Amino acid sequence: MVMKKVIFLLPLLSALTISHAGDWPGWRGPDRTDVSKETGLLQEWPENGLKRIWLSKEGGLGYSGFSVVGNRLFTMGAFEQKEKLLALDALTGKKLWEVEVGALLTNNWGDGPRMSPAVADGLVYALGGRGKLVCVEIETGKIRWSKGLVEDLGGKVPGWGYTESVLVDQGRVICTPGGKKGALAALDAKTGNVLWQSKDFTDGAQYSSPIVIEHGGNRQYVQLVMTNLVGIKADNGDLLWKSAWPGRTAVIPTPIHDDGFVYISSGYGVGCKLVKLGANSAEDVYDNKIMKNHHGGVIKLGDHLYGYSDGYGWVCQDFKTGELVWNEKKALGKGAIAYADNRFICQSERDGAVVLIEASPKGWKEMGRFVLTPQTLLRKKSGKIWTHPVISNGKLYLRDQELIFCFDVKSG
Repeated sequence: MVMKKVIFLLPLLSALTISHAGDWPGWRGPDRTDVSKETGLLQEWPENGLKRIWLSKEGGLGYSGFSVVGNRLFTMGAFEQKEKLLALDALTGKKLWEVEVGALLTNNWGDGPRMSPAVADGLVYALGGRGKLVCVEIETGKIRWSKGLVEDLGGKVPGWGYTESVLVDQGRVICTPGGKKGALAALDAKTGNVLWQSKDFTDGAQYSSPIVIEHGGNRQYVQLVMTNLVGIKADNGDLLWKSAWPGRTAVIPTPIHDDGFVYISSGYGVGCKLVKLGANSAEDVYDNKIMKNHHGGVIKLGDHLYGYSDGYGWVCQDFKTGELVWNEKKALGKGAIAYADNRFICQSERDGAVVLIEASPKGWKEMGRFVLTPQTLLRKKSGKIWTHPVISNGKLYLRDQELIFCFDVKSG
C-alpha cells in the first residue's frame, strides 16, 4: 500500500514547477527593488560577447517584461489583433503554452502589452494593455478568472495603455484601474473577487507599478500617479497619506522605499524627490532635477541611486541628500538598468548596446559590452528597445519585440 502511494505521487511531483533561489517572480524581482541576490556571475564579459543559450522568435509584439520561476519564463505578446500570455521553457526557449488575454492595444510607439506578469502560489497574473486582467494556472495555461479594469472596476485606459505590473501580496492582487470607484483595487488572488477599492483616492491611472511597505504599524501599498504619491492601507483601502507631485505627460518609474523614506522620479523635465513618512503624513526631504528618469528604472543600492537621467546621462545620486555623486553622458545612451552581483547591466534603447559596469559610487567603470543581434524588423518607427533586462538563475534575458534572448552570465 505504501509503495502504491509513492508511485501515484511521482507524476504529480514531476508536474510541479520547482522554484529556485534565483527566481524572479515579477516586476523588479521578489521585493520590487530590482536588486538581485544572485552571486557567482561573470564580473567581466568576454570581448566577443556573452554566450547565447537560446533565441526565440515567438514572443509577439510589445514591450512586456519577464518573470522567471523554476524552469518557466512568463511574458506577454501581441499576435495580430490579440494579446497573449506566454509560458516558455526558461532553459530552451520552447513555447509551452499561450492564452489569450484581451484585445490589442494599438499605439504609435508600438502595439501590444507592456507589463511583466506576476507569479505566486502556482498562478500567474497578466494585465493586457486595454485593461483585461487574467489569472492563469502556470502548469496548464488554464484561466482561473478574469477581470476588466474598465468594465468591472470603473477605470479608464491611459493614453499609452495600462502598463503597470500588478502586485500580488498576502492573497491580494493589487492593480490601478484609476477613476471614481477607486484608483487602487485589491482583488482576491484565488477568485478575482473585489476586496476593496480606494474610495478616498480616485485619481486616473498612470504607468507606475505599486509597491508594498510596512510603516507606522501599517502594511500599505505605495503608488504614484500624475499628481500624487499615496500610501493605501493594505487591509481596507483607506488613504493613509498623500504627497503632491507635478507630473507631466506620463509618470512611469516605480517608487522606492527604504526605512520610512520614499523616493520617486519621472521624466519630461520633472525630476525626483524624497519624502519622509510620518504616522499618516509625508514630508518632502528634497525635490530636484538630478534624476529625471523617463522609464528605464532607478535602483537603490546601499546609500545611492542609479539610473539614466534625461540631461545628465547615467547618474549616481545620494539617496538621503539628493546630491549628484557622478554622471556619465558619453559611454552609453538612454536606456534601462538591472543589478546583480556587484554589477549593473545597462541597455541602450536606441541601438541595443548592452554594457556591464561596476556597481560603485566611485564612477562609471565598464567591464564589458556587446550589441544585441539580431534586432527586430517589426518595431514601429517611433519604438525602441524598452523591455528591461532580467537576470535569473545565472541567465540574462533581453527582448526586442518578438525576439527573446537568453544569455549565460554564470561564472565558471
